[in-house]
Amino acid sequence: MSPARPVAVVIVTYNSAEVIGDCLRALPAALDGAGESRVIVVDNASTDGTADVVAATDTEVKVVHRAGNDGFAAGVNTGFAHADGCDVLVLNADIRLAPGSVKLLRAAVRPGVGVVAPKLTEPDGTIQHSLRRTPTVLRTLGEAVLGGDRAGRFGPLGETITKPAAYERAGFVDWATGAAWLVTRECIDEIGPIEERYLLYSEETEFMLRAGARGCRTYFEPAAQAVHLGGESGTSPRLWSLLVTNKVRLHRERHGKVAGAAMWAASLVNSLPRAVKGSPTHRAAVRALLTQRRWPAPLSTPVKSTVDKGAPPYVCFSAQDWWYHNQAHSDFQLMRRVAKHRKVLLVNSIGLRMPTPGKSTQFLRRILRKAGSVAKLVRRPLPDVPNYYVMTPLPLPFYGSERVRALGAALVRAQVRAVCLLLRMPNPVVVATIPTAWGVVEPMKRRALVFNRSDRHSAFPEADQTTIAALEDKLLTGSDHVLYVSRQLQQEESGATGDRAYFLDHGVDLQHFRRREELPADIANIPGPRIGFFGSLDDYLVDFDLLERIAGEFPEASLVLIGDATLSMERFAKYPNVHWLDFRPYADIPGYGTGFDVALMPWLDNDWIKHANPIKMKEYLALGLAVVSTDFPEVHQYPELIRIARGHDAFVEAVRQTIADGGLSTVEGRRAAVLPASWDSRARQLMDLAEGQR
Repeated sequence: MSPARPVAVVIVTYNSAEVIGDCLRALPAALDGAGESRVIVVDNASTDGTADVVAATDTEVKVVHRAGNDGFAAGVNTGFAHADGCDVLVLNADIRLAPGSVKLLRAAVRPGVGVVAPKLTEPDGTIQHSLRRTPTVLRTLGEAVLGGDRAGRFGPLGETITKPAAYERAGFVDWATGAAWLVTRECIDEIGPIEERYLLYSEETEFMLRAGARGCRTYFEPAAQAVHLGGESGTSPRLWSLLVTNKVRLHRERHGKVAGAAMWAASLVNSLPRAVKGSPTHRAAVRALLTQRRWPAPLSTPVKSTVDKGAPPYVCFSAQDWWYHNQAHSDFQLMRRVAKHRKVLLVNSIGLRMPTPGKSTQFLRRILRKAGSVAKLVRRPLPDVPNYYVMTPLPLPFYGSERVRALGAALVRAQVRAVCLLLRMPNPVVVATIPTAWGVVEPMKRRALVFNRSDRHSAFPEADQTTIAALEDKLLTGSDHVLYVSRQLQQEESGATGDRAYFLDHGVDLQHFRRREELPADIANIPGPRIGFFGSLDDYLVDFDLLERIAGEFPEASLVLIGDATLSMERFAKYPNVHWLDFRPYADIPGYGTGFDVALMPWLDNDWIKHANPIKMKEYLALGLAVVSTDFPEVHQYPELIRIARGHDAFVEAVRQTIADGGLSTVEGRRAAVLPASWDSRARQLMDLAEGQR
């Protein structure tokens, strides 16, 4: 084919911030020699900053914003409409095209060809079985009896082509998976739009089979290659059930009700044995087949109905308390997103120690607020996430005595079991962040135990460090998976965890942490430049001597401190330029942060911060703030964005320089660096790991 006609690359996205950047960066080399081209991203109402990543990666890309997420086909049809007069290359956001691949795809077009598909590989180079035969009842039964890989070697018995030789030669195929495919303008004009009613799966199947029947066949060109990171259909029970039931719908629409019923029976035979063995995806498929409606429910169906009843519930023993701690903490962020897909019970912190007069700061206040938390019993705090429950058990936080510790664990366990029974949450995935949960969870019946190693809690100064370290060791040994946010801590404990360790970096709420046009009145009235900090002002973490030094060194600037403090703030009373605004709700924090000219991470140099990864770091960057930080391992992941200072003198000088030049990088550059780090993607990784998909 002559490249005289333009080619439009259409990428349909939905919450694709983590992958779309690399997809776009691969395109210039992939389009080399392909002629005139344009790139169109059709975004199905993403909530994770996908459009921001696109804008930061390539300002020439046209972004079409759709009002909702009503499926892949609807997005592709929108792309077709914006690509008038063009051949169209349809891509998933997780595709990485090889250099020169589009030219090769276009060269493969000849009379009788309407669609051209490239060879797809895994990131490690393994061939993906992307070529398909026409779905039939016999092939569905063949896969049920022989398994997909074995059946795929025999044309009559398998839909997926699994012979390695088939992926080395060019030629016609019935259809190919829709992650990457070039469709000619003649084919689009002849065949019309993709059928949208299938909703996510079978759309490209129906289109390519319909096109082939009308002389626009699908051609496989192995010289054109792409890496496909892979989607969720094999891991998400809901998406897998859509794939299975849509195959039945497709067969019904093409061959009639009787043939559709036969395909339904064959699909049930295929799924039922695997469902009996406990596969969540196949259990969901069996339920979907038994309750199948004519067409799938819209994706806008309320969240509650998207939670698969056969999937495991989650019980998280948090290191924080939902009712009075900062809700930016990773436990809260991860679990509220897991609750979009699974039923979740968050158990508020059972503590690391009992507050004692003379040793603990704000002793009475801590006791009272924990009592208030216990009094809330079990609640659903988020109306838009109805499967997210929060409880605070009545604890006995005396961890020095082994006997009392065992009694306290039994008391908490009985309360959690009772709530799980009430909420119908048997055999949960247990996520433990706080090490004192070990005594509670060890005897619990569970699907898996995940230790969320977010901090080295034995470094907490008020705790019985020997006892807490022993509990950490037991969790490290007894957990099925150990999640780390600190690379240094993961490396130090690699001997104890082996292949059970997994690095799961913190995310950031990209929609929430956006710069605001209007500042809250109390910070708007504070004169600039403003040197700011938001978060918990904990005496074991924040270097208050350094903050006082900043106050004294910059009398012409305002030091703004936002957060609950665990010690007296009277030491700052003598500085008229210090403004402690106390606790502010999580919803308001981005507005306050927007008012900072310099954002501080003034940590103490101790064992705690050496093994920590503050979420605040990504929140600052998501707001585009210029950041100055003390030195700790994880901050070195952003050396071109954050000024890192060793010692008080260097810190003061770094603040002075940042006031003068606006900091390293730009507002846009700082935000762009964390755009792929959505909490939704982190939650998906957690579920994949806990449910055996990694």
